Amino acid sequence: MHLTRFLLQPVRIAFAALGCTLMLTTTLQAAELTLVRFGPAGQEKPGLIDARGQIRDLSAHLRDLTPDQLSDASLARIAAIAPDSLPVVSADVRLAAPVTGASKIVAIGFNYIDHAAEMAVDVPEEPLVFMKAISAQSNPFDPVISPRGATKLDYEAELVVVIGTRAQYVDVADALDYVAGYAVGNDVSERAFQRERGGQFVKGKSADSFAPFGPRLVTRDSIADIQNLAIWSEINGEMRQQGNTNQMVFGVAEIVSYLSQFMTLMPGDLIYTGTPEGVGDGMTPPQYLQPGDSIRIGIDGLGELRQHVVPGP
Repeated sequence: MHLTRFLLQPVRIAFAALGCTLMLTTTLQAAELTLVRFGPAGQEKPGLIDARGQIRDLSAHLRDLTPDQLSDASLARIAAIAPDSLPVVSADVRLAAPVTGASKIVAIGFNYIDHAAEMAVDVPEEPLVFMKAISAQSNPFDPVISPRGATKLDYEAELVVVIGTRAQYVDVADALDYVAGYAVGNDVSERAFQRERGGQFVKGKSADSFAPFGPRLVTRDSIADIQNLAIWSEINGEMRQQGNTNQMVFGVAEIVSYLSQFMTLMPGDLIYTGTPEGVGDGMTPPQYLQPGDSIRIGIDGLGELRQHVVPGP
C-alpha cells in the first residue's frame, strides 16, 4: 500500500526583506537536470548531460556538486545556464559519484515484497532502517573490494534517494520537496558479517566500496513517477534481478517522511531504498560474488553501474 504521491510541486513565493520584491520559483524549473561529476580521481569537475546526451562542463559556474548545490534554488540556477554555452566533454571521460560530501548513508531493508519472501522474513510493518558507514561510499565504476574474511559477498540493486533540503518531521505529502534527485546504487553486503557475527546489519554493509552509486544524479521532477521504474541486476552476463519500484513496501515519500521523524536528513545524504528479489543469498543454492565477477545494475532513466569484484587486502 502506498500513500498518494504528489508530483506537482507548489509554487514557492518569497518576498525580499526590503521593497517587497516578488520572486516566483517553481520546482519544475529546478528539475530539468541530469548532473554528473567527471575527471581523474581527486580532480573531479561538475557537469550536466544535455539533450543530445553529451557531457557539458559546469566548472566555470561552480566548483563541484556538493550538498550546497542541491537546494531547489541552486538547481534552478544551474538549470538556467544554457547547455550550448558550456564546453563539451569527451564521452569516454571517467565518471565519479555524482555528488560528494554526504554526511550519512541510510538504508531500508526488506522493502520489496518479493525480496522479503526470498529471504524468508515477514514484510515489515514499519521501514527497517540500518546505516552504512560513509567510508563505504564509492564511484559507479570502481571495483567492489572483497573484504578480509568474506565468505558470502552479495549484491543488491537499489534506487538511491539524494536529499536536497534539510528534512526534519516532514509529512508524507511534502516529503518529495526535500529530495534533490535519484541515482542507481548497489547495497553491497557480506551476509556472514551481517547475520552471523552478532550485532546489527551495519557490520555486513560498511566495508570499503560497499556503497557505490551514480553514475548520474537525475533531479526529482525529471522522473514522471519514481514508483514505476524498472530496476535490474546482472552478474557475469546473467540477469539476476528484474523488479520495479512499484513493488516497494514503502515508497520514497513514505521513507523520507519516516526517517525524518527519527533523524535530521541533511543535503547530500543518501538513502538506499531496498532491493527486489534475485540476490545471490536468495538463490538455491546461494550464489555469492567471487573475485573476478562482473556486476551491472541499472534503473530506467537513471543509467547503470558496472563493477568488477577484486580481492581485498
